Amino acid sequence: MKILQVTPRYPPQSGGVETHVREVSERLVNRGHDVTVVTADAGGDGFHRERRNGVRVRRLRGVAPGGAMHICPHVARAVRQADADVVHAHNYHSFPLFFAALGVGDRRFVATPHYHGASASSIRDRLLSLYHPVGRWAVRRADRVVAVSDWERSHLEADFGVDATVIPNGLERDRFASATATERNRPYVLTVGRLEEYKGVQHAIRALSELPEYDLLVAGSGDYRDELEQIAARAGVSDRVEFLGYVADEDLPGLYAGAAAYVTLSEFEAYGMTVAEALTAGTPCVVLNAAALTDWTTEPGVVGVSDTESARVASAVREASKRTNPAAETVIDWDTVVERLLDVYA
Repeated sequence: MKILQVTPRYPPQSGGVETHVREVSERLVNRGHDVTVVTADAGGDGFHRERRNGVRVRRLRGVAPGGAMHICPHVARAVRQADADVVHAHNYHSFPLFFAALGVGDRRFVATPHYHGASASSIRDRLLSLYHPVGRWAVRRADRVVAVSDWERSHLEADFGVDATVIPNGLERDRFASATATERNRPYVLTVGRLEEYKGVQHAIRALSELPEYDLLVAGSGDYRDELEQIAARAGVSDRVEFLGYVADEDLPGLYAGAAAYVTLSEFEAYGMTVAEALTAGTPCVVLNAAALTDWTTEPGVVGVSDTESARVASAVREASKRTNPAAETVIDWDTVVERLLDVYA
């Protein structure tokens, strides 16, 4: 089968959607399918093509104000001209899905919106409001819509009137389940993700003043790091917060396995990949009861908090650290994701 994946960005760019598309695409190639990825992340380098682990990648130049939206009309032409049996477009919150819908013609069209309904930025919220009529058309244009969580499915039905098939994000289960815990001199709490304000790392930092027995390790990079360092200084916990920056894939499972608890207080998530990784590594989690993170609070290894007040977050960390056997039965591997997607494609 010839499959065209359309996504705003693709590795080496990092992020949840980027990881999803890479894992699916490479496994489809390993099963003998012909996979091409069209992205809008060429930036100032212009148009170019490459092959990554058997996947053809065509990078187009787009405009991404504030690092978002990825406006790239060239996607429509690239999709129209592509020799593909199935076109699979990702991420409602960026324009390539809309341009894919414009160019798909009569070929099978699948959309995975990774939809979380809103944005932490008031500017992006206004843009999403203006975009909604055409975005809604693009999602409804799809022959099949795939949601990565029950929460996303319910919101796609409410906001777009579509009945989506739920296929959660996958995981390399063995890599996390068999991880050797990272050893450090003091017990630590971990958070992983891009350093943006909506991810809520600042709340974990402030809660550290209520958790003198723990350090906080922050894995990830982003423009919000300078502000986070200032928040740590004002809270008097700089000596117990370590910013690790980008962490290599091979080192991440051990960091999860060694943590007393994993914390994510993000306001906008369509699934919560890092929660799945932490639970599979045997580490209990604290999550904010917001967006799709709410779905995780049914797991015995997860403690939900209704707000980000420091004492409440600290109490949840202590409660979570006492949870035993936190592994989640609902987490599936990427091969299972691909099998379910192939059923959708067919």
